[in-house]
Amino acid sequence: MRQVTQASLFGRVDTLSERLYQLHHDLLDHIPHIARIACALYDPDTDLLKTFINCTTEGKAINAYEYRLAASPTLSELARNRTCRVIDQISSEIAPGSAHSDWLLEQGYQSSFTMPMFSGEQLLGFIFVDSKLTSCFNAKAQRDLALFCNLIVMAIDSEFRAIKSLLATAQAAREFAHLRDFETGSHLKRMARLSRLIARAVAERHQLSDEVIEHIYLFAPLHDIGKIGIPDRILLKQGSLSDDERVIMEQHVEKGVQILHKVLGDYELEHLSDSKLMLNIVAYHHEFMDGSGYPNGLLGDEIPVEARIITAADIFDALTSARPYKAPWSPSDALEELERMARAGKLDPECVDAIRSNFDEACRIITELSD
Repeated sequence: MRQVTQASLFGRVDTLSERLYQLHHDLLDHIPHIARIACALYDPDTDLLKTFINCTTEGKAINAYEYRLAASPTLSELARNRTCRVIDQISSEIAPGSAHSDWLLEQGYQSSFTMPMFSGEQLLGFIFVDSKLTSCFNAKAQRDLALFCNLIVMAIDSEFRAIKSLLATAQAAREFAHLRDFETGSHLKRMARLSRLIARAVAERHQLSDEVIEHIYLFAPLHDIGKIGIPDRILLKQGSLSDDERVIMEQHVEKGVQILHKVLGDYELEHLSDSKLMLNIVAYHHEFMDGSGYPNGLLGDEIPVEARIITAADIFDALTSARPYKAPWSPSDALEELERMARAGKLDPECVDAIRSNFDEACRIITELSD
C-alpha cells in the first residue's frame, strides 16, 4: 500500500479537488470498492449544507446541491454527537422522496460511511463515502476511513483558516481606513451571496466546479479592497468626481492587486488554491464586455468569468443600496438597468439572466441582509 501522509497530501497537488482525488486513489489500495468520496460544507449563517468537492469513479456526481441541515434529523444528530454513521444496505434504509435520496438510489450505491467534519467546535460539513457493495464498511474499514478522512479535514481546515486570516486582515484594514461607510459588513455578505447565486446559475456553461463556486463566494468581499488606499476626500465625496479625482479612484484596482500580493507573500499564502481566481476578481471587476471598463479595457471573454460575475453582483447591490448621494433603487428597477447594460454590451448577459432567473432569491438576499 502507498503510504499517505499529511505532508504528501498537502504538498503534491494544488486544489482540494485534486487532493481528494489523490486520497481516493490511495485509499483504494487499502479499502477497495469505494465508488465515491464527497465533502459538503456547512454554512452556519444559512444552515445550508452545500456540495463542495468530490471524487466519483462509479455513478454520477451530484453538484450545485444544497440542503438545510435542520431538515435532516440524522445528519443533525451526527453533528451534535460528533459520531459517524454506517449504512450497510442503502436500498433498504434510504427512502425515496427527496432530491438527494432519489439521486443516491439511482447511482446504485449499496453502503455508505458518513463523518462530520469539525474545526475545533465549529462544524465544517460532512464527508460521504459510498460503495456499490453491501456491508463494505466493517469495523476495520471504519478505523482506516477515520484516519483518511481526518487528512482531508486537515487539508480543508488548513485552507479555510488561511482564507479566514486573509479576510480578517482585509476587514481590519477596511475598518482602520474607515471604509465602513461604504463597505459595510452587510454589503460584503450580500455581494458574496449574490455572486454565489450567479455562479451557480452559469456553472454548467462555464464548467465551474462547486469548489470554484465556493471560492468565488469566499473571495467576493475582497473585490474593492484597494479602496483603503484612496483618500477620504475622494472616496467619501458626495458629488460627482472630477476627471482627476476619477483617475485616482480608479487606481483602487491596482492598489487592491498590490495589497493581495503583499498579504499573500507576508502570510505565506501563495499556496492557496484558486489564488489566481481571487486576484482576477480584484483586478478585473471593473472591466466591461465592450472594452469601456478599466484599468485594462478588456473585451468579452478576455475578462475572466469570475470577474464578470462579481461585476453584475456589485452593480445590482450598489443600485439597491442607499448611498450618501442616492436613495436605493427597487430590485426591479435595478434589474432593468442591468439588462440595459447587458444590451449595450457592457455586462455579461448570462450573469444578468442569472439574476432574473433567480430574482426571488436575489430579493431575499437584499432584504435579509439589508444595512
